[in-house]
Amino acid sequence: MKQLTRITFNPRVMGGKPCIRGLRVTVGTIVGLVAAGHSFADILKAYPYLEEEDLREALTYAAWRVEEIDVPLVAA
Repeated sequence: MKQLTRITFNPRVMGGKPCIRGLRVTVGTIVGLVAAGHSFADILKAYPYLEEEDLREALTYAAWRVEEIDVPLVAA
């Protein structure tokens, strides 16, 4: 996977959820808007401080997280 430079994590911003460039816009918000049928143009109009690449990276990050598998540790 390419390096994601626009996705940030900060425990003091939105409780540490993955956000766009340290802003108070979470990856989940972007994914939810896209899933609800909003176009990139709609989202960028509602959040004028975002850029199209922010939206692409949010979707890339979300797709990567969905494919990640948590493996439980076995106690010895």
